[in-house]
Amino acid sequence: MDNLTNISVIKELFEKHGFSFSKTLGQNFLVNPSVCPKIAELGMADSEHGIIEIGTGVGVLTNELAKRAKKVVAIEIDDRLIPILDETLSEYDNVKIINEDVMKVNLHKLIEEEFKDMKVSVCANLPYYITSPIIMMLLEERLPIDTVTVMVQKEAGTRLCAKIPSRDMGAVTVAVNYFSEPKVLFNVSRGSFMPSPNVDSCVVQFKLRDENKYNASDEKFFFKVVRAAFSQRRKTLTNSLSAGLSADKQHVNSAVERAGLALTVRPEQLTIEQLMRVADELKSSI
Repeated sequence: MDNLTNISVIKELFEKHGFSFSKTLGQNFLVNPSVCPKIAELGMADSEHGIIEIGTGVGVLTNELAKRAKKVVAIEIDDRLIPILDETLSEYDNVKIINEDVMKVNLHKLIEEEFKDMKVSVCANLPYYITSPIIMMLLEERLPIDTVTVMVQKEAGTRLCAKIPSRDMGAVTVAVNYFSEPKVLFNVSRGSFMPSPNVDSCVVQFKLRDENKYNASDEKFFFKVVRAAFSQRRKTLTNSLSAGLSADKQHVNSAVERAGLALTVRPEQLTIEQLMRVADELKSSI
C-alpha cells in the first residue's frame, strides 16, 4: 500500500481500526517518505536476503523491505496493529507478521525455519525505551545474520558508535564493538515522526564480525567488569571497579597494575584489549 507516510492516510487507517498511540510502547511512526527507502537500501534488503524487522508501525518500512528483499519476517508486539498490517501489506506474499515480543522470540529457531538458504539481516525502527536491550540481545545471541540496521535516538547512536578509546564511549560501546563493527549511517530529524518525539534520531548499522576479533576468557565476567568500569564514568578505573564490583581497593589496584596500567587511568582511555587484560587479572585476585 502506497502513501503510508501521508498523515491523512495514516489517520484514516487509525480511525477505521480504532487505533491510538501507546506511550508505553514508545510508538513514533515515520512520516518522512525518504527515510524508509534509504534504510531498506542500506540495510541489505535485496533479492538474496531475508530480513527480520522489529516493530512495524503501520508498515512503512515493511513495505520498502518487501519490495526489495526475498522475504520479510516482521515481529510486532502490539496486536492492535495486526489488522492494519493485514490491509497495508496485503499486496505482498513475501511478508510474515509475528505478533510477539521480540525479547521472547527464539530467533535462532525463527531464522532456521523462515530463512532456509538465505542470508539474513535485521532492520528496525526501535522504541527508545528498549533500544539497548534489543541491540545487545541481537549481538549476544550470535545469530547467523550479516548486519543489524536500526533507528535509534541520536544520543544513543553517538554512544553506540563512539570511538574506542574516547570520552564518548561507555559500557554499551565496548559491548557493541566486541561483537560488531558499528557506524552511523545518517541522521533523522524529530519532525520525521508522528507523533514527533522530543529528540532527533539516527540510523546506525552493526556489521557482525565473521570471526570474533575479541575473545575474552570469561565473557560474562568481562562484561561485568566493563559495566562496573563505566558505572562512574569520570572516576578513575580503580575507583569505579572497586565500587562497582564491591571489591577490595588493594586487590583492584594490584590487578590494574599487573595489567600494565597506571592507577590514574580512566575507563574511557582504555582499549577493549586492555579492558580484557584487567578482567583477567581481576578474576584471579578477587
